[in-house]
Amino acid sequence: MTTLTETTETTDTSAASNTSTAAVTTLRAHQLVIDDRLAFVEDWGDIDAIPLLALHTAGQSGVQYAHVAADLAALGYRVIVPDFPGHGRSEPSAHGPVTDLGEYAQFALTVLDQLSIDRFVVVGCSIGGKITIDLAVRAGSRIRAAIAMAAGASSGHVSIRGLTRELNDISTPSRSDRTYWGTRAVVGSAVSEERRSLIARMHCREDPIISNSDLIGWGRHDVSASLPEVVCPTILVAGEDDLWIDAEAIRRDAASIPRGSFTFLPGIGHYPMEEMSDFASQVDAWVRTLESSDEDTETTRS
Repeated sequence: MTTLTETTETTDTSAASNTSTAAVTTLRAHQLVIDDRLAFVEDWGDIDAIPLLALHTAGQSGVQYAHVAADLAALGYRVIVPDFPGHGRSEPSAHGPVTDLGEYAQFALTVLDQLSIDRFVVVGCSIGGKITIDLAVRAGSRIRAAIAMAAGASSGHVSIRGLTRELNDISTPSRSDRTYWGTRAVVGSAVSEERRSLIARMHCREDPIISNSDLIGWGRHDVSASLPEVVCPTILVAGEDDLWIDAEAIRRDAASIPRGSFTFLPGIGHYPMEEMSDFASQVDAWVRTLESSDEDTETTRS
């Protein structure tokens, strides 16, 4: 494992603050070797803080958490942000693009194991949300709180046949335009035009073959039958303006989890961590609520 450490200084100039204040956050960057390939992981905050695993969306990378990781660290979390194989600065999987989201779930657990992290909070969005639910199924006893955004437990509604066909001829000049306008369409109405355009433009850096493979995984992944077996407190989150999900189906998934709950976000679309200016404080509130409910459950049991 190769690790680089950097101390960064961020300035709080929010409307809630009358004066600008500087906050120092430590960022460690790890190059791990997983299945003979290099895996890149950002590691923000105090090494003894509460570990929080943050999982990105299809075709993207940990950069989606760039504007919120330091804020989460300031709230008392050690924020672990991996790039999945073939994404961002991680090398591709040895067997090629991944179409089974369960492989990403195991990859995430291997990252935590190599960093000697046992118990953790997990937050993920889109395929990262599905992987969060997968982790709750396969490793719920290790999870303090699971927050799955923009995803349900059953297979997503995509044309697997069409996506597979596109793997052969996907690198067309219109691909970046499709990504740009498609992303804009699912950013929430509460987001400014400037921010909406930035989110969409950042998403255009994806590798189209990796993105389509991820979406094939989205269309195949289904752990709904195992939801009653989830032992960790879990919250499923849906945005009002997210055109890619069925919020009511996600609400039903949450009801199938013994310690599950559902949250609906007005004016927010498919990418809460990129759209919400108060995302870090909202995640902290969700974690505190889930852990409090978990403590109440344990008290009742005893």
